[in-house]
Amino acid sequence: MAVCREYDIPYDDTIPQIAFAFAGGLGNTGSVCGAVTGAVMALSLTMDTSQGMEQAMAELGKVQEFRRRFEEKMGTISCRELTGFDLTDPKAVGEFMQSDVPKTACFPAVALAYELALDILGPK
Repeated sequence: MAVCREYDIPYDDTIPQIAFAFAGGLGNTGSVCGAVTGAVMALSLTMDTSQGMEQAMAELGKVQEFRRRFEEKMGTISCRELTGFDLTDPKAVGEFMQSDVPKTACFPAVALAYELALDILGPK
């Protein structure tokens, strides 16, 4: 939503509701980091796909660049690898929430995802 605000992209309460299940790497499965997924969703909202398949495929290069740069900085796009927790285990979820990992891994991932998305999109 922050990228939407930055680029004056209309949004409503359905976006956070749609994005909710991406937390914890797709519903706490440890898959793709929710910050990555959210940034990709924001990038997608800015893509011009009206000129046909060739243009649409070129727009996907933004996502490829985002992924490459995120992995360069964070080492992975995997929630489980970023956090070190198996969030499919309820006990691990509790341990995760009591740990510093949200501050040391998740918050930096969100900040980086936002910064990279803005950089890739360039000036308004």
